[in-house]
Amino acid sequence: MAIQSDLIISTKDLTKTYGRKPVVDKLNLAVPRGSICGFLGPNGAGKSTTIKLLLGLIKPSSGNGAILGKNIVNDSVAIRERVGFLAQDPRFYGYLSARETLRFVASFFFKGSPIAIENRIDEMIQLVGLDGKADRPVRGFSGGERQRLGIAQAAINNPELIILDEPASALDPLGRRDMLQILESFRGRSTVFYSTHILDDVQRVSDTVVIMKRGRLIAQGSIQELLAGDRSQFYLTVRGDGLTTRELLKSIPWIKTIVLEEGLPDVDNNPTTKLQINVTNPNVAENELLRIVMMADNEVVVTEYGRVSYELEDVFVDLVEEATKNGS
Repeated sequence: MAIQSDLIISTKDLTKTYGRKPVVDKLNLAVPRGSICGFLGPNGAGKSTTIKLLLGLIKPSSGNGAILGKNIVNDSVAIRERVGFLAQDPRFYGYLSARETLRFVASFFFKGSPIAIENRIDEMIQLVGLDGKADRPVRGFSGGERQRLGIAQAAINNPELIILDEPASALDPLGRRDMLQILESFRGRSTVFYSTHILDDVQRVSDTVVIMKRGRLIAQGSIQELLAGDRSQFYLTVRGDGLTTRELLKSIPWIKTIVLEEGLPDVDNNPTTKLQINVTNPNVAENELLRIVMMADNEVVVTEYGRVSYELEDVFVDLVEEATKNGS
């Protein structure tokens, strides 16, 4: 569990209600400093409202929070001076070039000599891949180029925290790939907290993840923790009906459940049985499960063995469906 000084974003029962409906409901966020954190949830989960609350753009109905150790209600101006932000649909003055846009934004945030400011602008243009287009009017930019410019303006003052609302939502696969590379480039410089509905992107670039549904937090932690969870499952395919193998494994204390299903025929077209095995101690299972089966019965022929791997999408769907069943 991260201690408070390790957290760049933390909230305590943060709530925003419109009428009687809570859009954000007693939210307790804990985002580690230095992480790249994916902020997930179905449409209407409350992600954009949460971001507005964190930045002081709207006030909470109850609860509170802190960014960089500062109160999100009382210190919102001081927070915005140190945080970079990209809205979901960024808008710019179309008659300005990308360079002029960054110069304009830097005039509010970036502290330094005119030469230092211009060097920083050049650095950001290079980082987001707009070199060659930096002096063209923004009105002619594609959606992906506007997103790149949006990230550049969010990071122009070298902030400790960058908050991005759906930065890749309107991008094609190549644009998303480039966006992920840009996010990855901030690792070690800034903490990145970004909302998205593209689960594959989160798994590729993020250290930690936060998942919301209907305004409530249903999971948060490292990607590894979420993918592990209680999903400690192995598969074992044996030649034949597998009943003997199941009876053998039922007596092992760290095995919870065993499910048999028909497997694909082996290379000699012999029938096989696949056993889905849930365990309480995956480390022991990884070292011992196959050895136990092979040593116990010389007649058993194992044709396939391994640990079931999960994608973030599997975990996300399971968590959201479970929250739905529980009334969240």
